Amino acid sequence: MSENRVVQGRMVTRKSLAELIEGESVMDAEPIEDADRDCPECGGDVLEVGYMPSVTAFVTGWKCQECDWAETDRE
Repeated sequence: MSENRVVQGRMVTRKSLAELIEGESVMDAEPIEDADRDCPECGGDVLEVGYMPSVTAFVTGWKCQECDWAETDRE
């Protein structure tokens, strides 16, 4: 299966998806997975990606494929 996915009409890689969620560049990202949830804003499909915004942090982020909604597990 291709690593790239379509989000809001654009093709994203695991790293560019993580950067969409984070709002800035990230060091590394894990493969994109389908999250077992629907978007709370539009009901669309949600993708999940784990990534490292820095050498000391690991964050799991979620992004809707249809709208601007995104969140992370960061406290």
